[in-house]
Amino acid sequence: MTTTTARPAAPATTDDPVVSFQNVTKSYGKVRAVDGLTLELHPGETVALLGPNGAGKSSTLDLLLGLRPADSGEVRLFGTSPREALAAGRVGAMLQSGGLMEEVTVRELVALGCALHPRPLPVDEVLTRAGVADIAGRKVNKLSGGQEQRVRFALATAGHNDLIVLDEPTTGMDVTSRQAFWATMREQAAQGRTVLFATHYLEEADAIADRVLVLNKGRLLADGTAAEIKARAGARKVSFDLDGVDADTDEQTLRALPGMTAFERHGATVKLQSGDADATVHAVYALGLYPRNLEVAGLGLEQAFIALTEAEEATR
Repeated sequence: MTTTTARPAAPATTDDPVVSFQNVTKSYGKVRAVDGLTLELHPGETVALLGPNGAGKSSTLDLLLGLRPADSGEVRLFGTSPREALAAGRVGAMLQSGGLMEEVTVRELVALGCALHPRPLPVDEVLTRAGVADIAGRKVNKLSGGQEQRVRFALATAGHNDLIVLDEPTTGMDVTSRQAFWATMREQAAQGRTVLFATHYLEEADAIADRVLVLNKGRLLADGTAAEIKARAGARKVSFDLDGVDADTDEQTLRALPGMTAFERHGATVKLQSGDADATVHAVYALGLYPRNLEVAGLGLEQAFIALTEAEEATR
């Protein structure tokens, strides 16, 4: 099965939002999965969607793709409804749910995806970009989990999509495949396409996304760059070594340092988090202690994510 089509130009970059959620809510019985969500995505952005289990990530993607209707509020893609945007071939999606056709080859399945797309790409190009050209002749039911993920990616990018939505896209992929996958996503964003991905690999969000959205209990908890999210968490990591001090007595003193939010001690090594690192370090010296190998650094994205969600839970 082959398709030929004139190749459209890359998506134009405008100030108009690619995705718009305006005060959107969605409930399942007594559970509010999406709670007054308002946000916009713009052309060329690579956006990570983060949140603990039950945060509303999958429900948000379902609403974005028109798989479920919102209870209230409005979801728009390219100024139209999600279903209209998908029917026009402007959106490609790779979701966790749903299986692949069995007893067909990878090439046959991808060729079908290309044939059904309103703005298809050449089959060989799609296979190569997704990293499945070398297994194109293999039956789909003979693939590993990582290979299945790459086939789903091929189907999600079978045409000229302006928005690519990915739900846990690199699950099951090895390190090399993950690196190749994200290199392809960077190319897509550089061409003006918007990439939205939900992931539990926070190091991917830190390294790949130029914008991070943090959801918790269906609400938008934070929206910014990875650096901004880390800064918003407030705390910093402080670590140092202490020799020749009484472990029990000194640990109680250290736990009482100003600004402390978390404390660990492993032998002579102390690791803590502080909301005021300057005050914490000053207090250590004021106690007459002499820390060696002193390091002060910002939180990683994972630690900041945990700090933000725990702080939000504490206010409920």
